[in-house]
Amino acid sequence: MADASQPLIVVTGASQGIGAAIARLFAEEVPCHLALLARNRENLETVAESCRSDECEAVAFPCDVSDNAQVTETAAAVHARWGAPDVLINNAGAFHAAAFTEYSLEDFDRMLDTNLRGLFLVTRAFLDGMLDKGRGDIFNMCSIAGLDAYPGGTGYCAAKFGAVGLTRVLREELKEKGIRVTNVSPGPTFTPSWEGSGVPEDRLMPAEDIARAFLDVYRLSRRTVVEEIVLQPQLGPL
Repeated sequence: MADASQPLIVVTGASQGIGAAIARLFAEEVPCHLALLARNRENLETVAESCRSDECEAVAFPCDVSDNAQVTETAAAVHARWGAPDVLINNAGAFHAAAFTEYSLEDFDRMLDTNLRGLFLVTRAFLDGMLDKGRGDIFNMCSIAGLDAYPGGTGYCAAKFGAVGLTRVLREELKEKGIRVTNVSPGPTFTPSWEGSGVPEDRLMPAEDIARAFLDVYRLSRRTVVEEIVLQPQLGPL
């Protein structure tokens, strides 16, 4: 049965795709408490239910990570229930592709809000408690789109390049505070974002493989941090 001594894992964007795979893998292999955040309440509750067991207490917290008031309220609720996170996984994201001349301001703002502003808000909301603990792990879901630009990536690349930069800043500021910070940058992964793309599933990485990378890095000794990890399909990027 889950108890207070077990680690608290906070996962954003946990209602589908990689976020759901991360939540389920931690629930399966690490006795823990799971705080799952996402906008889609129904999907989030389904994922939380699939994670629950005698060794894992999983609770859904519907939240738009780009909304400061919602993030603040959610972080307070999580803290009141369990205290500060041991692991914070900033996975929430959105994707939109279009040529620069066709990119609307609304889509550009949405990419920055979800992929970069949300990362900042969630980390800020939980970081003080982690600093008080003097240890923890922060994983930021970046992307190969934050390392190499490509046509059509106006908003997404801008946001992910920003996410990589912010993650590197956090690493430098927190390395003497007992908090490890990791940038995880996957390439094309089989998630709902690729539905209707025409790309065959076997050309994409399984979401479960990306989740495994998070867990394996978490399990390293506290003397070691993986600062950045890049994952690509065996045949290379699309």
